[in-house]
Amino acid sequence: MTDPVCGMTVNPEKCAGSHTYKGKDYFFCGKGCLAKFASSPETYLKPKLVTIGIAPAKPAPKPMPGAKYTCPMDPQIVQDHPGACPICGMALEPMTVSLDDKNPELADMTRRFWIAAALTVPLLVMMMRPVNFWVGFALATPVVFWAGWPIFERAWASLKTRNFNMFTLIGLGVAASYLSSVLRVGEAYFEPAAAIITLVLLGQVLELRARGRTQSALRALLGLAPKIARRMEMDGSEQDVPLEQVAPGDALRVRPGEKVPVDGKILSGASAVDESMMTGEPIPVEKHAGDAVTGGTLNKSGSFLMTAERVGGDTLLAQIVRMVSEAQRTRAPIQRLADRVAGYFVPAVLAVAVITGLIWYFYSPMHALVNAVAVLIIACPCALGLATPMSIMVGTGRGATEGVLIRNAEALETLGKIDTLVVDKTGTLTEGKPTVAAVNGDDEMLRLAASLEVASEHPLAAAIVERAKGMTLSKPVNFRSTPGMGVEGIVDGRRVQVGNRTYIKDAPDVPGVLVAIDGKYAGAITVADPVKANARASVDKLRAEGIRIVMLTGDRRETALEVAKAVGIDEVEAEVLPADKRAVIERLQKQGRIVAMAGDGVNDAPALAQAQVGIAMATGSDVAMESAGVTLLHGDLSGIVRALHLSRATMRNIKQNLFFAFVYNLLGVPIAAGILYPFFGLLLSPMLASAAMTFSSVSVITNALRLRRARI
Repeated sequence: MTDPVCGMTVNPEKCAGSHTYKGKDYFFCGKGCLAKFASSPETYLKPKLVTIGIAPAKPAPKPMPGAKYTCPMDPQIVQDHPGACPICGMALEPMTVSLDDKNPELADMTRRFWIAAALTVPLLVMMMRPVNFWVGFALATPVVFWAGWPIFERAWASLKTRNFNMFTLIGLGVAASYLSSVLRVGEAYFEPAAAIITLVLLGQVLELRARGRTQSALRALLGLAPKIARRMEMDGSEQDVPLEQVAPGDALRVRPGEKVPVDGKILSGASAVDESMMTGEPIPVEKHAGDAVTGGTLNKSGSFLMTAERVGGDTLLAQIVRMVSEAQRTRAPIQRLADRVAGYFVPAVLAVAVITGLIWYFYSPMHALVNAVAVLIIACPCALGLATPMSIMVGTGRGATEGVLIRNAEALETLGKIDTLVVDKTGTLTEGKPTVAAVNGDDEMLRLAASLEVASEHPLAAAIVERAKGMTLSKPVNFRSTPGMGVEGIVDGRRVQVGNRTYIKDAPDVPGVLVAIDGKYAGAITVADPVKANARASVDKLRAEGIRIVMLTGDRRETALEVAKAVGIDEVEAEVLPADKRAVIERLQKQGRIVAMAGDGVNDAPALAQAQVGIAMATGSDVAMESAGVTLLHGDLSGIVRALHLSRATMRNIKQNLFFAFVYNLLGVPIAAGILYPFFGLLLSPMLASAAMTFSSVSVITNALRLRRARI
């Protein structure tokens, strides 16, 4: 471990000294710099640096982190400036999504395309009659060496690094066509060289535009956040400030019809807030002082003052966009097939082009170069490389707009293969918020019980207090809690007990939470966790998809069976300890099942990690979401149905793309080599080969974009 200030090695056992500062132990190096440890160096915490005697050297200022750029086909490539991927040659794109959709690469390629087109069109027109050598040279040279310069840069880089790609083939083909014309080997042949460059640039323009549209879903999410926030100043005045200037702790005014600027809590005022973009619930939620509000949600009615808690990249909306953006850069297992093929593809095409040239040289020398160039151009593997990542990008973006957050491409692919879904009860099938279903007793009994429960942190206590809203509650004294049994205390001079039958021994055999006043049974409060409204319909849809559904819960079997019956689930694993939930998943997997686990609690995390696909409810704990491959923003089973349909639609789309790319090359290369010439007298010119290559790449992206409208 090194000292974060001076860089010297720091060791808890072999350090220059130690010191207790504010009750915590610090270890410091010989220069007096302090590094804070927990129980061991492995649990090293962020250092809190203080000075003892010798002032530590100040760390060198670090540059502000800028935008990072990566390749959709090779996500391991990351750099701090735009450019081309050193592996596949594709233009890199920013790793972070912004509302500014300006693309300097697209602007540059567009400018080069239009200038190339203006010079190439006269060349194509003059093809009808013999072209003067110097005229052709003057028109084609700027196209090849200025407009086509990025193509040659990428081709040269691929040769130097031996990462052969589409630009390797294009560069060799254009160079062969142009140089043969300059050296006057056969007829002057400038037109194909210029036309190929122009068509490749057109393909780049169309591809970059289409790739930009794959981020439209994330830009739409970012657009939900307002640009301006109304901040309360120290003197009590209010001022509109850019969202970037809002800091945690700022007091913000949100007026009717405005969007909540950041995540925080209401300080004063009340309103109905439309949270449908997060929860999927179309009915606005009533919010009062102390309630949490989420950035991007819409304030429908009243005005309120809120305090900012999470701003910038820490807001829930920003985290969602970041999570989906990271998922778009992961690779699905099906991509391995394309990767293996691409590894052998370019060398094989080079060999085919050489063989084609040699065969035609002996058969018809004037066609040797033409057909060899056509093979090089038409066989570009761009469509093959784009087939999977484009579908993943569009599919994960579409999922985000539907409340389905995919952590990685592997989870997206595996989800469509599951045959068993294990669901936790509380918070997944039920609301996870107990409510009082019935009160067996008078109002005074309820008031006293609620007054006592104010001091309790048990979930059932909150339900009882909520039921007594509007009553005048008293402050309890001598409050005492017995875990797993009940609570007691003095309220308004009376001894009140609330708990189970073991705790209140003389109570009759009635269901619910029992209440005793001054040692005598006074009544019972039935608390229930209501089943989610759409749980039954979602279970029916999943079963219709051929999914076996198992309910897993730590609750009593009687309670579990009641919920299972209400939602239509036949298989129930009840009274399962948190540590044993993972074992249930393992048992199903040993039976050959492909299992998805849906849960929302900390105790679900091991089972979520064990399942082939973990599905977390965003209404649950952060630990559960970190352990899951899929997170459902709306927090109900209907999201699982959407996720399943999204996975299957995305995989169908990927297979369509791969099929098209493979078939295209299987048919295109032999035709370009001249296999049809002996039978039909047909040859494929390099210009047509270039047009076909462009069409193949654009068609793959266009097919991927269909996922934006797929029914899920």
